[in-house]
Amino acid sequence: MIRFLLSLTAAALVAVVSGQTLTGAFDCMAAGDYTLCQNLWGEQAGVGGQNSTLIQTSGNAVTWMTNWTWADAPNNVKSYANLQHNTAMGMQLSQITTAPTVWNWTYLAESEGIRADVSYDIWFGEASSGSPASSASSYEIMIWLSGLGGIQPVGQQILSGLQIAGHTWNLWKGPNANWEVLSFVIADPETPPEVRNFNADLNAFFQYLIQEQGVASTQWRA
Repeated sequence: MIRFLLSLTAAALVAVVSGQTLTGAFDCMAAGDYTLCQNLWGEQAGVGGQNSTLIQTSGNAVTWMTNWTWADAPNNVKSYANLQHNTAMGMQLSQITTAPTVWNWTYLAESEGIRADVSYDIWFGEASSGSPASSASSYEIMIWLSGLGGIQPVGQQILSGLQIAGHTWNLWKGPNANWEVLSFVIADPETPPEVRNFNADLNAFFQYLIQEQGVASTQWRA
């Protein structure tokens, strides 16, 4: 599953206008080649709320917006608003030759002291089918395009200054339940380091993990 954390807009072409809004903790809706989900799995840790609105779709292009107001327990994740890709599941790493992506996003408004990240979240396992974040998972691969408020990925930083897909990244690694998390965190020289107009081939990250981090090419995408 590719999940996009608290991103507010994604690039869209001439599209079908939707305007549908999700308000429930685990509500989801079809969004072209994707599924848009609220995923308020940690809402009990704080106070506040969230809604996500599907604005436009056109095949594999989507525009959506997430509004949230959360407070308390600043080190606990409250929600993970996301787009799940529906057509790339069940592919083996060795079969992937290209995985192009374009993602344009922005914060339309942000409060002082915001703590949030914007990221891809991609799961792999030994079985050809299986749910993300489950006993079937071997790896969770994250690509952080932004991280505000001092938040950090799972584990610890093991490498810095990696040059992949035209940007600079720090690599974090650590365990979570029965799977291992490998997180590429944007480290471009901007302050804060982030990339809001991302155009890349995700296979560059996959090949790096196979060649340099021992991730088996026999792993399957969940």
